Amino acid sequence: ICGAEAIHPGYGFLAENAHFAEVTIECGLVFVGPSPDAMRLMGNKSEARTTMAGAEVPILPGSEGALDTLDEALDLARQIGYPVILKASAGGGGRGMRLAFNDDELSAAYDTARNEAEIAFGDATVYLEKYLESPRHIEFQVLADHHGRVVHLGERECSIQRRHQKIIEEAPSVALDPDLRTEMGRAAVAATRAAKYSNAGTVEFLLAEDGTFYFMEMNTRIQVEHHVTELVTGIDLVKEQFLVAAGEPMSLPKRRQVRPEGHAIEFRINAEDPVSFAPSPGRVKFLALPSGPGVRVDTHLYAGYTVPPYYDSLIAKLLVHGRDRNEAIVRGRRALEMFRIEGVKTSVDLHLKILDDPDFQAGKLSTHFMERYL
Repeated sequence: ICGAEAIHPGYGFLAENAHFAEVTIECGLVFVGPSPDAMRLMGNKSEARTTMAGAEVPILPGSEGALDTLDEALDLARQIGYPVILKASAGGGGRGMRLAFNDDELSAAYDTARNEAEIAFGDATVYLEKYLESPRHIEFQVLADHHGRVVHLGERECSIQRRHQKIIEEAPSVALDPDLRTEMGRAAVAATRAAKYSNAGTVEFLLAEDGTFYFMEMNTRIQVEHHVTELVTGIDLVKEQFLVAAGEPMSLPKRRQVRPEGHAIEFRINAEDPVSFAPSPGRVKFLALPSGPGVRVDTHLYAGYTVPPYYDSLIAKLLVHGRDRNEAIVRGRRALEMFRIEGVKTSVDLHLKILDDPDFQAGKLSTHFMERYL
């Protein structure tokens, strides 16, 4: 109707919907993202594990595919050792995910995980993995064009989460030295090639305390937190997405590795009570956004806007960039203190308290940081 040639799905509901991508292509439009086949392959977590194993990308011990019965899950859990985690084959974001420390807990969790997966994704299949006690969540930004070039743009530290939803992301990670970064980057590129992937994507890993890492999943879209990579690399990822979708080679310089400059942190500003985490919909009565050197805010908010009670509670993304992590933290604190919103409660105060936490300041992070902090 409007004469558009392409559709960019953002990172919302349709961004990882292979059927939507197919319909877009069938209508003679360009889908700015990977192929439907790659989306289906990596969207099915159990099939993705099998593909990664074939590409010699490290994976956690677990089921080779979807589980058929509870007895199969129990037998496997006893073989690899508790704790284990059940995950939905067709999705992520914490839905269809259950942790078990023994046979009784696994028996109780099996049907619950399947039912939740069916409701959330229309697919009740689940698979099982060994559960790491205190891992970091490290993800690598990848880009692949239609001319055979696949690159990674370094990592993002996404360990600070609540209910498997990220709260703070930063780049680079203090946990990676140059050798480990190179090793994990190579694995991310191998994963991308194995999926026959094009356009922008993210390969996510769990990093154990002993330095071993394991493939977790691949997000077949641009990420909410892709801006932190843009800030430390100077590369416009969405621009590269459009170049690749148009059949052009990516514009990145042909060197082996893009090296990060400085440090960037993203704070997800959610419309929720910073203590109880209860949603806080309502009308924005006053809004003053932070600014200054190394500060970026992405938001749709304005004074008078009504935050609805539906969908995700994310209302703004506050990003800061500094010469090093300490400067980024200082700029983050200043920007959060300047972020003024009235009419709805937000997570701003929670972020300020996290910045003052000694473990955060020392970079002692894991996916259980919030559990211990709270």
